[in-house]
Amino acid sequence: MSQQHDLGIRRFGSINWIGLFTLAEREIRRFSSIWSQTVLAPLVTAGLFLVIFTIAIGPQRGAVMGVPFMDFIAPGILMMTVIQNAFANTSFSLLSAKIQGNIIDTMMPPLSPFEMLLGYLAGGVARGLLVAVTIGVGVLVVLRVVPHAPLVTLMFVLLGSAFMAALGILTGIFARRFDQMAAITNFIITPFAFLSGSFYSVQSLPPVLYALTYVNPMFHMIDGVRYGVLGVSDSSPVLGAVVCIIATVGLCYVTWRLLISGYRLKPWRVSRRARA
Repeated sequence: MSQQHDLGIRRFGSINWIGLFTLAEREIRRFSSIWSQTVLAPLVTAGLFLVIFTIAIGPQRGAVMGVPFMDFIAPGILMMTVIQNAFANTSFSLLSAKIQGNIIDTMMPPLSPFEMLLGYLAGGVARGLLVAVTIGVGVLVVLRVVPHAPLVTLMFVLLGSAFMAALGILTGIFARRFDQMAAITNFIITPFAFLSGSFYSVQSLPPVLYALTYVNPMFHMIDGVRYGVLGVSDSSPVLGAVVCIIATVGLCYVTWRLLISGYRLKPWRVSRRARA
């Protein structure tokens, strides 16, 4: 046994599947146990957006990109809600564990940084997907909008959820207090989500803002879902998928390296040999 520890060989093999699934299950159970806040509340918020826009703008607003205005904004509202919930799931989970001091329960088990990353990502993606399905059913029932390309819609929902979940882990690592996390949500996540074509076509933007929008991953997530639901988009879905994949992989790599270093987690981190 000591020889295995010296060689860095873990008894669980290259991947600790039991530990990985346990962490993912814990994250899923955490948000599903308060479904009224994590599932019902986003559905109500999305419904309020649709009602408000219908009353205030709907009757006077013409078609956008050849589709009714309410149909046009529905995918944007859906993806904006997914973005916010996937981010909130991982950032709150990690930061609350740090503040309460029970992060040690995650750091001490024989989980590698990669397995920790996948476990937290699974929780964020699961919450994002559940919110997307819930709102999607509501849009189907209320607006009678049938997805144009369901697999494309699913791909962008998964990519968007994974990107925002990784960003949430990154925020949970750097933040020390809840007000710091709230500042990132209020001044970065929400503005970018609102200004990424959720309620308008980016073709109406000035040239400079139009060019900057194309390097914003959130725009491609929302635009990709809009193409999957309605069959219309401001940008090529292929370009959007490439941008989202590169951004998600890059962000996951940065997060993985931080988990390896134990940055701002080090007081609770045990050595790699002890965890082997």
